[in-house]
Amino acid sequence: MKSYSLSFLLLVLFVALISGPACAQDGSVGKVIKLWEGGAPGALGDTERDQPTITVSLPEGESANRSAVVVCPGGGYGALAFNHEGIQVARWLNSLGVAAVILRYRYGPQYGHPIPLGDAQRAVRMTRWHAKEWGIDPDRIGIMGFSAGGHLASTAGTHFDSGNPDSEDEIDRVSSRPDFMILIYPVISMLDGVTHEGSRRNLLGEHPDPELLWLLSNEKQVSPNTPPTFLVHTTEDEAVPVENSLRFYRALVEAGVPAEMHVYERGRHGFGLAPGDSVLSTWPKHAAMWLESHGFIIPAPNE
Repeated sequence: MKSYSLSFLLLVLFVALISGPACAQDGSVGKVIKLWEGGAPGALGDTERDQPTITVSLPEGESANRSAVVVCPGGGYGALAFNHEGIQVARWLNSLGVAAVILRYRYGPQYGHPIPLGDAQRAVRMTRWHAKEWGIDPDRIGIMGFSAGGHLASTAGTHFDSGNPDSEDEIDRVSSRPDFMILIYPVISMLDGVTHEGSRRNLLGEHPDPELLWLLSNEKQVSPNTPPTFLVHTTEDEAVPVENSLRFYRALVEAGVPAEMHVYERGRHGFGLAPGDSVLSTWPKHAAMWLESHGFIIPAPNE
């Protein structure tokens, strides 16, 4: 029998506890929309888990900054921490005047690559396609991810296209490139010694193709066209080594992509907005300042 590290088992238990009750809370923060009305490509059934959705939470009137963020909760590609890495994050983004689009993507072991990436790309396209209706600037649409959701977000930010102009589906004609990324304790690499093994297993199976390991090690896929990126991690993270963020940051700098990284000394994996930690809870403020410095949000006149 395969053995698992204590940190991995604790992570699985943590995700299970925080993700279960959140399923019923989608509507409490915004409108739930299916990514594909006629059924999602590659769906294995018609249950909630088979039909990816976005929950759209728009900020109130005059506070709106015309920016939007697609939010990818974590969960090791085997669950979704929808509450503290989705709903709570949407409320924080709304407080900045930013529209939040929480993605409920499909995950393993039923759904491996490329299904989650297709869901994330569709979420970015759909947000851009609805930009006028939702009061969003189509050139200020970012993606944000936590843990395995950070891998999904960074995959969307390194594997994108400009859309298919010949598609019968109007949404598929729209670009899937995010304009910026916010990655919080992200899984970045699929390579041995760096990756989170549970996420890799759920996404790529027990014996992944070496070419896929390279393709989905996103530190290897950075180019000058990769969007500006803000990263947060802790040195103490035993589930997803900080080396994931360090490698991605170095790749961004080498490619000339604007990047900012905050590495905290202490903090276990999965802290979300860290409301009970006086140190870790400073990262949302730093993220807001970074967004402001790049023109993705505009400060209120009295700030």
